[in-house]
Amino acid sequence: MKKLVYKLMIAGGMMAMVFLHACKKSYLEREAIGSTSESILATKAGAEAVLIGAYSLLNNGGTVGGGWPSGKWIFGGVASDDAHTGTEAGALQPVPAFENYTEDATLYPLNDKWRFFYSAIQRSNDVLRLLPKIPKDAITDDQALQIKAEAVFLRAVYHFEAALMWRNIPYVDESISFANNNYIVGNDGPVWAKLEDDFKFAAANLTDTKPAPGRANSWAAKAFLAKVYLFQHKFTDAKPLLTDLITKGVTANGKKYDLMESYHDNFVPSKKNGPESVFAVQMSVNDGAGGANGNNSNGEGNAGPYGGPYPSYGFYQPSFSLVNSYKTDPATGLPLISTFNDSDVKNDQGLASSDPFTPYTGTLDSRLDWTVGRRGIPLLDWGIMPGQAWVRQQSVAGPYVHIKNANPQSEPGARENNSTAVNYCMIRFADVLLWAAEVEVEAGSLDQAEIYVNRVRARAANPAGWVHTYIDNSNPLKGFTNTPAANYKVGLYNGEFTQKGKDFAREAVRFERKLELAMENHRFFDLQRYDNGTGYMADLLNAYIKHETTIPGYNFTYMVGAKFTKGKNEIYPIPQAQIDLSVVNGKPLLTQNPNY
Repeated sequence: MKKLVYKLMIAGGMMAMVFLHACKKSYLEREAIGSTSESILATKAGAEAVLIGAYSLLNNGGTVGGGWPSGKWIFGGVASDDAHTGTEAGALQPVPAFENYTEDATLYPLNDKWRFFYSAIQRSNDVLRLLPKIPKDAITDDQALQIKAEAVFLRAVYHFEAALMWRNIPYVDESISFANNNYIVGNDGPVWAKLEDDFKFAAANLTDTKPAPGRANSWAAKAFLAKVYLFQHKFTDAKPLLTDLITKGVTANGKKYDLMESYHDNFVPSKKNGPESVFAVQMSVNDGAGGANGNNSNGEGNAGPYGGPYPSYGFYQPSFSLVNSYKTDPATGLPLISTFNDSDVKNDQGLASSDPFTPYTGTLDSRLDWTVGRRGIPLLDWGIMPGQAWVRQQSVAGPYVHIKNANPQSEPGARENNSTAVNYCMIRFADVLLWAAEVEVEAGSLDQAEIYVNRVRARAANPAGWVHTYIDNSNPLKGFTNTPAANYKVGLYNGEFTQKGKDFAREAVRFERKLELAMENHRFFDLQRYDNGTGYMADLLNAYIKHETTIPGYNFTYMVGAKFTKGKNEIYPIPQAQIDLSVVNGKPLLTQNPNY
């Protein structure tokens, strides 16, 4: 029975295990060393500590099921057209099964992810169960309400992330516990309405600013509520929320929402928690935890260049198709939405670093080289990317490396072991602008949608924010020249949304999200949202498979024979281990997703 509780959903506890005692303690009933009793935690400080324990799991670490095998980079990135698994052939098993859409309900990363989410949900509920037990004179009503609203917010976030994976999930509130003997919960209906209620409660009761930038404020709750609406295609419900977020929203530390000055500022440790940060997972290093609190617990600290001053394990390599997406029209600077994959950006696939190579000279979106490390182009302030020497195994996953979570040489204190202090933005303001554009296309004004998209593109069009050449290639820390590192040309739309119509505008918004948010683990779930039973996701990803597996000189080992199946692969299979554990009276309460 205890094993069932541990694996299904009651895995998480408070920051330290709480032992409830129903009888008078004897000598043999003394609490174990390291345990904390509920009577000690039943204070404002105790409730805050338990709440921080719930926040701490946002980085996918620190509890059962967390770590790289359950990282969002697998389910949101590798399973999309953004990226390949990376490293050597046969490594990182069973991640390639998610890349080639052969995953099944027995794979342990799925069970790990499930256990993690419900452990995190349980930590959030622990806060809600603890609050009523705090003496009235030990906490004010306002303090208790803020703690409650943050806990409800976190519970909704963890449920929402689980719903993106599986759609059909159990909803677990504070009334469900082992003590109440109601801990086996089925997945017999969608949880969207419950998530709406939780985010509405949080939005109505949280303050606009918080004492720490990583805490949820009312605007973060409104942003998540808008996202829940978008996944249900409730565009008219999302529209006023998004308008308010754009015109009035502020960060938890009181900064008016805006785009960061430079695109790459979003990925520089010293500039984190800026005006673009709607809700970010806080990462830190050199804090006594040996890097465990850095951007590595979800696996992304292992992603990036395999060489250079801060080498990683080389996971999560950008795809050829992603790089091709950044080609632009040489006359207008607009993306090649329907023809981007007709030819490949020149690359060094199959070449040694000692072989001569000249980078692609065609026009490109400037965001490419802040997202992807490619041969012959400056990679942060590490030096000119030398190609194969900085790639784990080029023949398996291609010539490109992920750099958004890499750390500048000029900020050595923001890295420890294989972790960085780069925050992970679950929602940034560019997200909000592009959601608003999506809503305007479906339930508003095409002209307004174009304005929102152009606001995002205008930053990419500004030469001040481009990658530039080094003053001295042999010493990149000397700084940069004013010369762009590649042939960047980024143009703004000029009436095309209205002139070409709704279908064009819809694809333009979707393509802009692909460019802006690449390698940030959103792509699979964006495609899932766009699909809505139409087959859009299957068509797009099967075209992607065809392209990646027919590149001359590239044997895409992981995708030989791959096929994305409509009506199946849009969501993941519910772990079989959890279905088995949910059996009551010979029948499981958890129902498997279709076609698994």
